Amino acid sequence: MSLHSRDVKQDVRELGALLGDVLAEQTSEGAFETVEDIRNSAISYREGELDSREELDQILEALSPQGESIVARAFTTYFELINLAEERERVRVVRQGSQSGDLEDGLVATVETLVESDADAETVQQVLDDVLIEPTFTAHPTEARRKTVKAKLRSIAHRLEELDERRVTDREHEQLWRKVDAEVTSLWQTSQVRERRPEPQDEARNVQWYIENILFDVVGEVYAELEDLLAEEYPEVDVPKLFEFRSWAGSDRDGNPFVTPEVTTDTLERQRGVVLEKYSQALKRLSGVLSQDGRRIDVGAELERSLKADRERLPGVAREAEERYPGEPYRQKLKLMRERLRRIEDVRPDGYAEKSEFLEDLEAIDRSLRATGADVVADEYVEPLMRQVDTFGFTLASLDLRDHQENHTEAVHEALANEGIDYRDRDEEERIEVLTEAILQSEPVLDLDDPGEVSETAERVLRRFAMLGEWQREFGVSAIDTYCISMTEEPSHVLEVLFLADQAGVVALPDHCGLDVVPLLETESALNGARRIMGTLFENEAYAQALEARNDTQEIMLGYSDSNKENGFLAANWDLYKNQRRLAQICDDFDVRMRLFHGRGGSISRGGGPMNEAMLALPNETVTGQIKFTEQGEAIAEKYANPQIAERNLEQMLNAQVRARHQAIREPQEDVREEWVEAMDEMAPAAREQYRDLLESDGFVTYFGQATPIGVIEDLNLGSRPASRSGERTVEDLRAIPWVFSWTQSRCIITGWYALGSGIQAYLDSGGDVETLQEMYEEWPFFRTTLDNASLALARTDFEIAEYYADLADEDLREEFFPHLREEYERARDVVLEVTDRDSLLKREWLDESLRRRNPYVDPLNVLQTRLLRKTHRTDDEEQTLRLTVKGIAAGMKNTG
Repeated sequence: MSLHSRDVKQDVRELGALLGDVLAEQTSEGAFETVEDIRNSAISYREGELDSREELDQILEALSPQGESIVARAFTTYFELINLAEERERVRVVRQGSQSGDLEDGLVATVETLVESDADAETVQQVLDDVLIEPTFTAHPTEARRKTVKAKLRSIAHRLEELDERRVTDREHEQLWRKVDAEVTSLWQTSQVRERRPEPQDEARNVQWYIENILFDVVGEVYAELEDLLAEEYPEVDVPKLFEFRSWAGSDRDGNPFVTPEVTTDTLERQRGVVLEKYSQALKRLSGVLSQDGRRIDVGAELERSLKADRERLPGVAREAEERYPGEPYRQKLKLMRERLRRIEDVRPDGYAEKSEFLEDLEAIDRSLRATGADVVADEYVEPLMRQVDTFGFTLASLDLRDHQENHTEAVHEALANEGIDYRDRDEEERIEVLTEAILQSEPVLDLDDPGEVSETAERVLRRFAMLGEWQREFGVSAIDTYCISMTEEPSHVLEVLFLADQAGVVALPDHCGLDVVPLLETESALNGARRIMGTLFENEAYAQALEARNDTQEIMLGYSDSNKENGFLAANWDLYKNQRRLAQICDDFDVRMRLFHGRGGSISRGGGPMNEAMLALPNETVTGQIKFTEQGEAIAEKYANPQIAERNLEQMLNAQVRARHQAIREPQEDVREEWVEAMDEMAPAAREQYRDLLESDGFVTYFGQATPIGVIEDLNLGSRPASRSGERTVEDLRAIPWVFSWTQSRCIITGWYALGSGIQAYLDSGGDVETLQEMYEEWPFFRTTLDNASLALARTDFEIAEYYADLADEDLREEFFPHLREEYERARDVVLEVTDRDSLLKREWLDESLRRRNPYVDPLNVLQTRLLRKTHRTDDEEQTLRLTVKGIAAGMKNTG
């Protein structure tokens, strides 16, 4: 039986033709013919039918400003539609694989792996009890599309799904396609570029949309499938909570002055309102199912006691329920439960105090149904809701707070100075002593509501901590229970946050600590000093008590983006690998459970790549079962906009984490051959030196500014956060996202491969051999994942296009840097192909096909962008077109930063 009536080629062909019709109707036949000429010329050159891009250059040269705008819009819209076609193809592959039972990396494979490795039920239970996967959605400004545009694209995607998965009549097909036509026409008439910078509330709503509309429903499907599969092989195993979703949107203050306490309060209130409404709707639907006659079944003593307690608690509502649902105990109970949900946000008493109370009521209904023989009803309708409540609680997504350590230090200094305590001039040891004593004493040192005369920075920090106490009292501790400290370099940076939380009443040692304090280690000095930082904290009396109150679990965040920007691709990856092992050893030495928080971006150079492969490549010592990682920018839409792809993504992550944890239990210390470690220790420093030489070369920052569209990107309204920490154009000060975004736009993605070839060549020159590297690739997940990710960045790099951008730079800078970059690219490409023993950089055929499909359509946008960048004075229309080319190239590359 065929599950689908279309394929990706048909979708691409028909959507492309439809766009052509819309273009002709909305502009002119001449404009359509010009776009066709550009398209055909670009394709002909890529297919070897033309010797140069001279024809393409001439057509673009002859365009008027209006013509440039039409071309930019046409190719940008094309990529938006083709991305939908490829998304649909991903769904087809998933559904077909699910039907045939041969879907790689799915839950069937998970259970098969456990069975084949002779894992007994006790081991499987331990693995599942250890696993907790925490995707953490951030507001990092890498999503280049407007919310309005995304909504239109989702509507088109739904129509494509209907055409593909439903058996429709000719008339129904015509009606559906007319709707697609209408949406594409509307999309053409809609501005692709934001007129204003999004506010933090916009970003928080964007994240909320994916959790509310997609993940809230699909997470139950993942649990249900896993339970069904385990029931066949391990019937005695219980599936615990495996997922928890978190967010930085609306609470990440680092570098973003617009994230105020009011924004965080608004986010918490809105998320709670959304999830409570979801539960209320679920109870209403459940009421339509649980119409059992209480005179024909015995609902049991437990449910009777629960109903009696509710009747005493809410007598008026109980009478209404009995009148409306006489003799229907489940419906009466559900009406009372809905009332208790409503009262959570109400001034009236007797609402649920916490999610455990709500869960207890659902569990009572579940057990009652099973006692009456209605197991299938409980399985189908009650248990999925219980999973949702366990996963999303009354918060939808727990928030993490974050700020830069300098701000905390300044706030503590100023506040303590007003109390007559000198903090700034003390050395590290003395600061630790002051903070420890203050945390351990019972009386507060500060009045956070009235700290005295302090700077604006200090006032913001102190007010945030004062509000933290209020947030936890109003929304529950779990709603906002993590504080991440950017640029942590010293133990005092962590203790400062613990001290301020103590002053806010969030911490009351030794019995209570309502906060995970999370150091973000992102610089070479911090990572190399990890034992000093963490060891000092673990030995500190106050911090040890806080850890014990948090179940002796220490969350540590690793920054991939800044590490890469500071050290280069290969050295950063090796540093992160070694330091993860080092952190695991430190935590093990102090009998502390480690939860690593991976600050990964969407791009390869910021730690991106397939998440399941990254999980399996982690050192065994670090795989405690709990894992947390950021989901950022356009990666969120790619992974979670479509329910079936979102479910597949969760299944792949769960598959990887279960396998990784099982392997870690069997082999706690990863068996990495010494010669492999020596090889990396030879390659990484050489690569770092080569990379640092480039960054520190005179004129390189100027070349970067001239040979990439960084100036345009800095002005794009991508996110609420500024592109630079201080407004200066330096590599050190520039945020990792625009740094990567700029090189990606210019098709010279040095952030994903530069110095890789030099590093490997240094190893070979020192007596190493290719055979050892090939063994490392075949047998060592870390090295294989590193090279595969570099291959992806190399494949997306195009030096013929990059030369257009290099020509924008001053001649002396171009001659100094561009040939060197090309040489380093060729060195990396050649060595990757040799080590992987492949003819193509890409190991996945579908990815290679996608790149070939896209390249001829990205090329005109790149060439047009360079033409506009060359102009020293652009009109407003030309400026708008230039910004549109950035959006189009991002859509075509399926990547920003």
